[in-house]
Amino acid sequence: MQIDVRSLHFTAKPELIAFVTGKVNGLSHFNDRIIAADVHLKLEKADDDENKICEIKLIVPGNDLFAERRSDTFEGAIAQVMEALEKQLRKEKTKEQNRHHGK
Repeated sequence: MQIDVRSLHFTAKPELIAFVTGKVNGLSHFNDRIIAADVHLKLEKADDDENKICEIKLIVPGNDLFAERRSDTFEGAIAQVMEALEKQLRKEKTKEQNRHHGK
C-alpha cells in the first residue's frame, strides 16, 4: 500500500509521520486490497484546543473511503479517524460477503 502523508500549516515530525504510517498500515488487516492512502494533517488557527485535523482517503477497488476528525492532539485525531475507517471497512466487507452469498 502506498501512503502519502502531507502536513498543512506546519512541519510534521518524523515520529508523527511514523505513527500515522503504522496506523494506516494496520488497516490492511481489514482489507488487503487497499491500494493507497492519502493522509492530510492540518493545523487550524482556531480559538479552541481542537485545532488538529486528520483526513484520510483510502483508495480501494470499488468505493474509496474517507474520514476526517479533529482533536486537541494529532494522535487523538488519527486514532478517531482509524476507528471510523475500520468501521467503514468492516461494513464494506459485510456487504461484499452478503453479495457473494446471495443475500
